[in-house]
Amino acid sequence: MVVSHHLSVGGPLFLDRTLYRSLVGALQYLTITRPDIAHAVNSINQFLYAPTEEYFLIVKRILRYADYLDTHRSTSSYSVYLGDNLISWSAKKQPTVSRSDSESIYRALAYIVVKLLWLTHLLCDLHVPIPQRSLLLCDKKCNLF
Repeated sequence: MVVSHHLSVGGPLFLDRTLYRSLVGALQYLTITRPDIAHAVNSINQFLYAPTEEYFLIVKRILRYADYLDTHRSTSSYSVYLGDNLISWSAKKQPTVSRSDSESIYRALAYIVVKLLWLTHLLCDLHVPIPQRSLLLCDKKCNLF
C-alpha cells in the first residue's frame, strides 16, 4: 500500500462484514511479527464499521503480500511408526526463527521427543506392547535413540 494513498470513503459496501472483520483481525495479529504491514493494516482497520469493495480488495492484496514473503522459519516434519504401521505424522513450520540449521534441528528433535514420550505413555496406558526402544532419525542421518 502506498503511504501517500488515501482511501476513499464512498463506494459500494462489501456485503460480508463478518468476513472483512475476521480478515482484518487476523492481519492485526500478524503485525506482531510482521511490522512491515502495520501501516496498511491500520489504514483498513479504520473502516470496520462500513467496509467497501475497495477495502476488501486492499485486504486481499495485503494477504497476498504477507503470503509471498519468506518467514525465515524452518519446516519440521516427522512420522512415527509402530512396527510397519504409521501411527502419527506432522509437517509444519517451527513457531520460532532459528539462528542456524543446527538450532533448527535441535528444536525439531526436542519436539519429536516430547511427542514420542506422549505416544509411549499412551500406548502403555492402552496396554499395547512396544516391541523395541524408539529409534529417532533426523534428516542429517544422525541416530539419537
